[in-house]
Amino acid sequence: MSESRTIRVGALTRVEGEGALHVSLNNNVIDRVELNIYESPRFFEAFLRGRPLEDVPDLTARICGICPVAYQMSSACAIEAALEIEIPTEIHQLRKLLYCGEWIESHCLHMHLLQAPDFFGYSSGLELGKHFPDEIKRGLRLKKIGNQILEVLGGRSVHPVNVCIGGFYRTPALDELQSLIPELEWGLQAAIETTHWISGFNFPDFVCNYDLISISNSSEYPWFGDTMGSSKGESFDVKEYEQVICEYQVPHSTALQAHKIESQTSCLFGPLARINHSRDNFHPNARELADRVNIQWPCNNPFQSILARGLEVVHAFEEALEICRNYQRPSESRIPYQPRAAVGMAATEAPRGTLFHRYEIDDAGLIQHATIIPPTSQNQKQIENDLRDYLPPLLSMEDDQVAQACERLIRSYDPCISCATHFLKLSIERVE
Repeated sequence: MSESRTIRVGALTRVEGEGALHVSLNNNVIDRVELNIYESPRFFEAFLRGRPLEDVPDLTARICGICPVAYQMSSACAIEAALEIEIPTEIHQLRKLLYCGEWIESHCLHMHLLQAPDFFGYSSGLELGKHFPDEIKRGLRLKKIGNQILEVLGGRSVHPVNVCIGGFYRTPALDELQSLIPELEWGLQAAIETTHWISGFNFPDFVCNYDLISISNSSEYPWFGDTMGSSKGESFDVKEYEQVICEYQVPHSTALQAHKIESQTSCLFGPLARINHSRDNFHPNARELADRVNIQWPCNNPFQSILARGLEVVHAFEEALEICRNYQRPSESRIPYQPRAAVGMAATEAPRGTLFHRYEIDDAGLIQHATIIPPTSQNQKQIENDLRDYLPPLLSMEDDQVAQACERLIRSYDPCISCATHFLKLSIERVE
């Protein structure tokens, strides 16, 4: 007689959004692993249809309270590509500085309050703070600096409102950016200390054979770019994104999953992909630290993503300092343009991975069609595949222990479920 066993995590904790995990075993052999995203779809792509293109950066920013800048940047860049708007270097640098603020605040939140407690067996960041008060206070101050950058450049720390098609509504005065420098200098040293602290964690020995995908630039660590790189040796233009990677619906999730069209295989996006492709483009402190943190590169251990985030925070502080120290206020805050019928697409690197946008615009400048492919939906199939590989050695444990181990692995990807549930393919069958 066959023996069935079911392991359920009814509500994933310390992740952004609402999800669950369902594992079915038959005779102690894994039958199904389903990451259940049950958060309601939010239909953002449908909301955008018929709206003026100028509304898109502010509307898409509302998809996520943690990474709104990523949505603003991908949407603005895609529409600017459609209208062939050339962004001047000084505006591009300000956008990169805004992105630095988002990486700092998002990564520091995840490192200190969401994932770090797992390495000590604590149930929350508050419990971790009782045992490591100085480290948590340092992490919160680092996050605050990221939010301050968003306030100065974006007008407010959550859902910034200053990004527009062609640039910014207003560029900061010189003294506004210079006022950030003392905290950025403290933050750089604090980020280095934090990364050293994290490098001493006891990481589970779990190495995967990933197809790591990110923007791959030859000259700088990727926030923006036109070329996607894969650890399998392939590369493709961002314009070909939807010919290489597609989203699809699965019955157990309100969020779409994604895979490579040709091979139908999963991929991993995010800090591990970026750092494996582009750590040679780190600023000096981050590059030196990457060589000293006792990690064998390339790294394919998802639990060590927290260390990759620490190194990216160091790099972001160095980038922010360089931009602030060299800043000269642009003569114009944005480039004028004329709406016309066009199609444009762009990808930028959100904290959790590549975020792709594509827009079709009509002659009046109204959005006719929008496609948004967020990093969490692109990582979902890979997370399920990793759980299949991670579970077998754990199955002799009690169900609650297995469930806790699965949650720890899921948290290492820093999933943003609310981002992933922006849309749901709806099929209506009418019978007459």
